[in-house]
This record gives sequence, C-alpha cells and structure tokens, in this order.
Amino acid sequence: MAWSIAEVARMSKVTSRTLRHYDEIGLLPPAWIGSNGHRYHEEADLLRLQQILLMRELDLGLREIQAVLDSRRDQVAVLREHQQRLLAGRDRLATLARTVGRTIAELEEGRDNGKMTKINKPENLFEGFQAPSEAEAVVRERWPQAWEQTRQAVEAMTSDDTERWQREVTAQMIRMAEFMVAGTPVSDPA
Repeated sequence: MAWSIAEVARMSKVTSRTLRHYDEIGLLPPAWIGSNGHRYHEEADLLRLQQILLMRELDLGLREIQAVLDSRRDQVAVLREHQQRLLAGRDRLATLARTVGRTIAELEEGRDNGKMTKINKPENLFEGFQAPSEAEAVVRERWPQAWEQTRQAVEAMTSDDTERWQREVTAQMIRMAEFMVAGTPVSDPA
C-alpha cells in the first residue's frame, strides 16, 4: 500500500514541506513519484519516518540521523535503543516533576501558615537534575566551544564566587516555584 505525501503528513503530524525537505536531502525519498508528480510513501518509508521523528525527539541533527539510518543497523536494535533513551528521559522527567511538586507543597505550606517559606531539605530542590558528568558529556559533544568557555569561567571562580552562585541558583529555583504556586503565567514579565 502507498500513501500520498498529504496522507503521510496528516498521519505523522509533520508538514508536507518538511517531508519534501527530507526528500531533497536524501533522508526520506518517496517510494515512487506518480505521473502527476505526487510523491508516494510505502510502509518502509513510514517506519523510516518514525525513526527520524524519534531521533529528532532525542535532539539529533538531520546529518546524525542520516548517518544512523544509512549505517544499515538492525531496525529492532535501533528502536530498542530509542526506547531505552525515551524511558530514561521519562524517568528523569518524572523525578523532576516530583521535585517540583515537593517544592510547591513546601511553599504552599509556608504560605498557608502565614510563615516565611522554609525549605525542609534544600538538597531536595535539585533531585532529578543530571549529574554534572552526564550533562557535561552532552554539552561537550554538542557545543564544544561553549563548553570550553564555561569550563574556563568556572575554573576562574573563587570559592566565594561559587558559594554566591549556588545561593543565586537556589533563590531562583525558589522564586520559580513561588511563581508556579501563584499561577503566574510564563508570559508575565517577572
């Protein structure tokens, strides 16, 4: 069975313009082009598009995606890797959601008691954030110049600078949580 580019766009929620771009760069050529000039995709193309969209969700660039798809790796193995990354991301987001929920509860408790907000365990504010080594590896790979500039700036910081920076970050996290509790729209200039 074959589907027109319009049908594929509707099913995948990808614009037909994007699908044509993927064709132009060789990422997703159609199975065939009709005498009317319309592009048609078959089942294998839909599976390839799913992989493209999964890798886009994982923030891979189109060149990286092309390299992965052209490597002729086993489709099931590639999909299993995607699934593992997605599950790990889901778990990380669930932990972050619990962290924000806990912060909101503590802020609401302080507000309801008419007392100043007091965080019971400040370390809980940061549960679920990536360990520096994981985050560093990602940043170092994707943005090497920015990583090097940041590394140099951090190395130049004194212990007082580091302590001041940590206090500022904690204060910003508390302020963000207070905005969330108050229902402040993200478009509101804080």
